[in-house]
Formats: sequence, C-alpha cells, structure tokens
Amino acid sequence: MLAPYVKHYWFLKANITHSSRTRIVPTGHVCMMFHRGERIFSESDNQFQPQAFISGQEKSFTDLLYTSDLDMICIVFHPIGARVFFKMPMSEINGLRTDIYDLEDRELIDLRKVLEETQSNIQCALLIEQFLFKRIRNLADYNLKRINTAIELINNRQTDIKTLAGASCLSPKQFKRIFTEMVGANPKEYQRVIRFQRALFVLQTQSDINMAQLAFECGYYDQPHLIKEFKVFSGYTPLEYLAMCTPYSDYFS
Repeated sequence: MLAPYVKHYWFLKANITHSSRTRIVPTGHVCMMFHRGERIFSESDNQFQPQAFISGQEKSFTDLLYTSDLDMICIVFHPIGARVFFKMPMSEINGLRTDIYDLEDRELIDLRKVLEETQSNIQCALLIEQFLFKRIRNLADYNLKRINTAIELINNRQTDIKTLAGASCLSPKQFKRIFTEMVGANPKEYQRVIRFQRALFVLQTQSDINMAQLAFECGYYDQPHLIKEFKVFSGYTPLEYLAMCTPYSDYFS
C-alpha cells in the first residue's frame, strides 16, 4: 500500500573521529529526515540542519560538514509520494529544508520523539509505516494517475509540455499547476534534475562513454550544455566528478 508513494527508508550510524565533508546533489525526491545524533552543519546554508525536517526538491548541490557521531533515519518518497501524506502543497517547501516544528504537525512531532527513544531500526521502520498508513490522504485519484503518467514520460525522455499535458488530460496551464503542487518543482525544473540523474546513471553504467555521447544520450543540446547543467547540480564538470567519486544515480538506481 505504501510502495507507490515511498521509494525506501535508510538508516545510518557512524562513528566520526575527525571532521569530514560530503556533497549531496538533487535526486528528484522529497525526503523526511530525523537526526537522532548530533545535527549536521550545512556549509551551503551556513547553519545546522534541523533535528527533524522535510527536504523539498533540491535545486542545487549542498555541502555538509560532519563533526560528531551520526545516527540518521531518512524516508525517501517517490516524486508524488510526499503529497499523499502532508496537507501542504509540495511547492511550499521546494528547495527548502523545513523543520517539522514549523509545520505545527502534532503527529509528526510525536513520531520524532518516539523515534529518538527507539534503538531498533526494525522497530523504527514499523513506527514509520504505522505513521504513514495513518496519514494516507484521499487525494483525487485521477490527479495522482495524471501526474504519474507525466513522470513516466519524463523518465522516458519526453520533454514537451504540451505533450505531457495532453497525456495527463489537462491543459498546459492546469498541468503546470497540478504538477508543481504535487511534485514541488515545476515541470521544467524537474526535467532538468531528472536529466542530470540520467547522466549520473549513464556514467554509473558506462564509465568509458565520451562526453559528446553522454550529452546526446541524456538529451542535452550539446556538450557545453551538459557541462553547464552538471556544474549547476554537482559543482563539478562530469570529468571532475569522475575524478573525485564513483557516479551513482539515486533516481534511476
């Protein structure tokens, strides 16, 4: 019952003996995060992340600094998934990490408290599932199907807004409004992130591909367009990225 809306959960515990940094990139997903250990400092925002928050669709990369032990739980939603569980349109948290206390959501605050007191990851997963089952909202099923249809087309390299709107049985104006409300990003913003994630996936599976082929396969106009967009979302050119880390697509993997 949750599978159409929740991609997965992940748990991370790590003993940090010295400060370290990591860079996260836009994935095309909305996430809900709980820090049961010390909070993480976001160098990009120049502030600590909230102890528990919902992360809307990301617009660019974020640099994080770890200085103490980590104990984290993350729920990763499918593109339209988060909208099913929360009252606010996802467009309201687009590009933001919103503290759950700012949402004034008593059930969510209670979940945070019980997760802090529960050591077993299996038990935490059960508590999260109970919370989500209780929260499934009766949104208009036809709108869920419409936007899911558009997302499947975007995943298969369809970019024309009129075509996406027509496949969703909506006018272009209606389509943009409903898509943005449910996903968070507008269709064009979302397409850019998914194209970037596709480039990561191609690099992940075809490490010897040249940049001109990568640009063509992922739907960029040309190689300079690929490099420009890749730097927006990762801070690096594709070759710089390959030299620093192993490519991995959170969206297509």
